[in-house]
Amino acid sequence: MGARTSGVRRSFTEGARRAQIVQAAIETIAEAGYQGATFARIARHAGLSSTGLISYHFAGRDELIGEVVAKVIADIGAFMAQRMAGATGPAAALRAYIEGNAEFTAAHRADMKALLEIFLNGGLHYGAADEQAALSPLEEILRAGQRTGEFRGFDPTVMATLIQRAVDGLPFLLAARPGLDVTAYAAEVVTTFELATRATP
Repeated sequence: MGARTSGVRRSFTEGARRAQIVQAAIETIAEAGYQGATFARIARHAGLSSTGLISYHFAGRDELIGEVVAKVIADIGAFMAQRMAGATGPAAALRAYIEGNAEFTAAHRADMKALLEIFLNGGLHYGAADEQAALSPLEEILRAGQRTGEFRGFDPTVMATLIQRAVDGLPFLLAARPGLDVTAYAAEVVTTFELATRATP
């Protein structure tokens, strides 16, 4: 029983340490850039005594970056699932999708800046399957709106791509204009696509 308890405690401690390192990596990448986020800087940010503690938990930089990407994407998914849960009807769901993404970006600027840095520096693989996974929820909303008559006839894939690019563009814009009013940005995007999708002029 004692050995089992010790093993659980050790597993919990190691999990907490990994999470601490991942969070420190996110904040370091956001502050110093992808190339500047060395193990030494991450260790200092995490308050670790040496980079060896990072190497103990992660096989290398690629694994750590992979964990950073996985955490941010998982956090976005969890936030959006909760944000979308109360939406009733396709038009409301579309609004919630746009506003929810903007809200997450505004509340997690370091996370999104780190993800942007990783993407721009080739540390994030994004292929056709990833694009389809990103567009599928939007396409489902748009097709549902067309079935109910709320939305006009259009190519759901094309419209979903336009909406997703507007959502994905916010972190890029914030990098250039940190003082941007994110709520106003979301409102403009919502208005644009409400006008673009609605069945009646």
